[in-house]
Amino acid sequence: MTGAALAATLFAPEDLRLVACDPGPLAPGMVRVRFGAGGICGSDLHYFRHARTGDFVVRSPLILGHEVAGDIVEIAGEAPGLSVGDRVAVNPSRWCGHCVYCRADRPNLCENIYFMGSASKTPHMQGGFADHFDAIPAQCVKVPAATPYAAAALAEPLAVCLHAVTRAGDIRDRNAVVFGAGPIGLLTMQAAKLKGCAAVTMVDIAPAPLAFAGELGADRVVNVGDGSDELADAAAERLFDVAFEVTGSPAGLASAISAVRRGGVLVQVGNLPGGQIPAPANAVMAKELDFRGSFRFGREFYDAVSLIVDGAVDVTRLVTAQFPLSSAEAAFRLALDRSKSVKVVLSRD
Repeated sequence: MTGAALAATLFAPEDLRLVACDPGPLAPGMVRVRFGAGGICGSDLHYFRHARTGDFVVRSPLILGHEVAGDIVEIAGEAPGLSVGDRVAVNPSRWCGHCVYCRADRPNLCENIYFMGSASKTPHMQGGFADHFDAIPAQCVKVPAATPYAAAALAEPLAVCLHAVTRAGDIRDRNAVVFGAGPIGLLTMQAAKLKGCAAVTMVDIAPAPLAFAGELGADRVVNVGDGSDELADAAAERLFDVAFEVTGSPAGLASAISAVRRGGVLVQVGNLPGGQIPAPANAVMAKELDFRGSFRFGREFYDAVSLIVDGAVDVTRLVTAQFPLSSAEAAFRLALDRSKSVKVVLSRD
C-alpha cells in the first residue's frame, strides 16, 4: 500500500504545481510504480508554456510526464514476469490490442489508445511525474537493477526515433539530414547511424545544440540561424536522400522540403502547430517526395530498452541536468533554455 503521492500537475500555461493526490487502492490487473526518474520532453514543455501541444488542449488538471522509469511496489492480480521490487522502464502507451490497427501490428495508431501525460483524450490520462503512478503490466519492461533510472526513462524518446527511422525505409548507405538538434533530433541521428546511414547532417538555428551534435558524431552541422547559404551548399554536395523534420515548425518543414533531393523521403516527426503545412509543401508534389508521418512508436519501445541495457546507445550523454521531483517547475524553466540544457531529468526526491 502507498500513501498520498505528490505529482507535478499543470493547471494552466506556466502554472505547474506540486500537489498531493491520493492514488487510492490499486485496481485489479494493475501495478503501482514508485517514480525513479523522468525526462522532460518537448511536448511537456509545450504543455507547460501553452497548456496544449498541437491539437491536444489541457481542459482539466494534468499530471505531466511520459518518459518515466521506477520500481514496482505493488501488484494487483497477474503480472507475468514482474515482481515487487523490479526496476522497470514504463511504456507510456496503453494500447487496446484488439482494434484494426493493433491487429495489423501498428499499435501506435490504436483507435482506443491512452498515453500517459497527454490531453489527447478527455478525461486526460495522467502522467508519471508523481511519487507513485499506476500502469498495466504490459507497460512495464523489466531492466537490470544496475540500469540508471534516467537511462531507462529515456527509452521512450529513443523509441520515437527508432520508429521515425523505420518510417524512412532502408537508409543503408544513404545521406540523411535532421532538422532540429534537440534530444529527438540527436537520438534520430544515432538511430539512423545504427541502421547503416552513410552520413548525417544536423541542422539547427542555435550554435550550442549543434556543437553537442558534433560531439555525438554528426558528420556535419549547419547553422541556419546565421543567414548563410551553407544548407543549400550541403544539400548540393551530399544530395540528401532522406530528411527528418523534428522541429515541429513550419520553417523547419519548409527547409526540409527544400533540402531533400528529388524522389527522396521526408519524415515528419515533430508536431506542427495546428497541423498546418507551409506553402512550400507544393514542392512535395513537384519533387515527388515520399512524405511520411511518424507518430510516437510501436514495438520499438522494447528495442529501445534493449539497446540501452546492452550499451548500444548511451542516452545519458544527453542529460545535462537533474532535479528532484519537488523542483519540477525549476527543471521545466531550465529545459526551456536551449543554450543551457539538452535534456533535463527529474529524479526521485
